[in-house]
Amino acid sequence: MSLGDYAFQELTKAGFFDKDSDYEGNLGHAVMELIDTFSDQGHSGYSAQAVIHLFTKLAKWEPLSPITSDPDEWNDVSDMSGKPMWQNKRDSRCFSSDGGKTWWSIEDK
Repeated sequence: MSLGDYAFQELTKAGFFDKDSDYEGNLGHAVMELIDTFSDQGHSGYSAQAVIHLFTKLAKWEPLSPITSDPDEWNDVSDMSGKPMWQNKRDSRCFSSDGGKTWWSIEDK
């Protein structure tokens, strides 16, 4: 069985193509487009895992390298917060009160 056949079978069994499912069955079709593209790329076991890892991080808007104190990496959002505050452009979960010299992630709290 191919990955596409397996994915289609599982999505069908779970009801993701049904008109009364999330997004009127379109979620299943969206996933199948990704599966088809991934399958067409012909990955080996190692490259498949590497692509899945990178794609997952990027699709979740997560950076691939560490956040830095580079001023170009930070947006001043002080006007919205009412106090000195910067938000990271590469990882919107990260905030700073000193222009990006030090920062914290809302995931850490």
